[in-house]
Amino acid sequence: MQENPLQKESERERKREREKERKREREKERKREREKERKREREKERKREKEKERKKERKRKKEKERKKKKERKKKKERKKERKKEKERKKKKERKRKKERKRKRKKEKERKRKKKKERKKERKKERKKERKKERKKERKKEKKKKKEKERKRKKERKESKESIHVYDKAPSKSNPMLQTFLVWFQGIGWKADSL
Repeated sequence: MQENPLQKESERERKREREKERKREREKERKREREKERKREREKERKREKEKERKKERKRKKEKERKKKKERKKKKERKKERKKEKERKKKKERKRKKERKRKRKKEKERKRKKKKERKKERKKERKKERKKERKKERKKEKKKKKEKERKRKKERKESKESIHVYDKAPSKSNPMLQTFLVWFQGIGWKADSL
């Protein structure tokens, strides 16, 4: 039985059509595959980006934390320094007060000694003055005594001379003679004092 050429042609045509269809299908498949690949690539890229971002964020956080730590440390250090400074100032102030107290005490002591010294000096001076005064007084007294003695001697001498002149001492029984002698001697001599 011989094949019909038309039928044969038709069969070839269908075959070609099927081939084309398969080709299209393969192409579609490849396209899908490529699309899938691209998608995977994009996903990978996105993940990489995300990871990159996360790393960046971690780094930033880390840096922030490090800065914070540094700042806290600095703050602590400053606080410590302020405390130290305060303590130094307190110490200095205490020292200054102590010094002031010591100086005041010293000054007080010096003034007290000076006062004591002045008192001593005044006492000494008064003693010296009294001594001088007593010396002066004694001298005066001595002079007075001497003068008195000299007057007495003079009186005795004059009295002796008057007795020698009149050859006898005036008596109470002769008032006229008494008066004359008083007038004559001119020194307030009285016969009673003999």
